Amino acid sequence: MLISILEKINGLNESIFTPIDNLINKLPLSDWALDGICDSIHLIPFLFIVFLIIEILEFYYADRINSALKKTGKSGVLIGSLASIFPQCGFSVIASSLYSRRIITRGVLIAVYLSTSDETIPILLAIPEKAYLIIPIVALKLLIGIIVGYFIDFAMPHKTLEAVKTDVKEHIEEGCCKHDLEHGSKRELIIHPILHTLNIWVFVLVVTLILNYCLTNIEITNYIASSRLWQPVVASFVGLIPNCAISIGLTMMLIKGTISFGAVMSGLLSNAGLGLLVLLKNNDFKDTLKIIFILLVVSIVSGFAINFLT
Repeated sequence: MLISILEKINGLNESIFTPIDNLINKLPLSDWALDGICDSIHLIPFLFIVFLIIEILEFYYADRINSALKKTGKSGVLIGSLASIFPQCGFSVIASSLYSRRIITRGVLIAVYLSTSDETIPILLAIPEKAYLIIPIVALKLLIGIIVGYFIDFAMPHKTLEAVKTDVKEHIEEGCCKHDLEHGSKRELIIHPILHTLNIWVFVLVVTLILNYCLTNIEITNYIASSRLWQPVVASFVGLIPNCAISIGLTMMLIKGTISFGAVMSGLLSNAGLGLLVLLKNNDFKDTLKIIFILLVVSIVSGFAINFLT
């Protein structure tokens, strides 16, 4: 039903953008560039609507989720994983801040990192014919996050503080567009979706142009195809880069069919958005390296396993 609705909206969107497409196609550019510009512009209304809905839900429910996460015991991994599949850009940042103050366990933090979807869901929702990929991606990330999170807490127990009994100074963390993740205003309900849409659209445009060029270059395409065996390893390391552009790039590569599904999953599993940046800034360096190592191992092994089974 959702895909049917998205397809109807997409049809209306295509008709609205037809005059703009005609103007763009008159530009003295290569076909791969023209296609990339047109395709990316068509995503703008979808992205704005999705980000507006996310912003409203985040504004009214993020504090409740964060408070619940602070107070949970053994159910922290489950709650953290479930909350992370909701595509808000700041949850991994909040989780990193909580972990650096030892309010949540290492297992909960890693579960959040592995489960977080960042920009994957909005991008797939903006392309109706690929929206079916959301369920397997989210389900796999959620399953892996829960299993690994509980295993880490069992095999590598880590002491936490009592959140409600400590007088720890609160950190104000910022999201990808420099907005306050914990004390947002109603004014941001419109401003942030607009800024975020423009920000993500620029990333999508750049990635689409690069991928379109690669797909028209036979040598580059053959090289990518021949390196399928090592794609999960490369994607896992790329996923560690603390920028939402990484999840956008990986998702667009999946849509274009340039890398394997297992490799995309490896990159999305290791990609914690800005969360790792906050962890590197606020947490013990050796402990942070352990967490990064765990993320890499889980992401690489998962990618190889998915490629083997599919």
